[in-house]
Amino acid sequence: MSEAASKDLTQLLAARSEGDRSALERLLPLVEDELHRLAHRYVSRERKDHTLQTTALVNEAYLKANLVKTEP
Repeated sequence: MSEAASKDLTQLLAARSEGDRSALERLLPLVEDELHRLAHRYVSRERKDHTLQTTALVNEAYLKANLVKTEP
């Protein structure tokens, strides 16, 4: 990841933590591929008869990130 992209991510994360809910919408496209790679790696280590899917894990991460309380 380039230094500029890393700075953008940091700014979006800071904005999200300050209560800017739209920051998450701008952040997710930037990290979605990496989330899918991580989810795929996680799922590949599960037992063969598991029911987890990479997209479901990414969606769960999105929901959790979007529901995080940002108010003090």
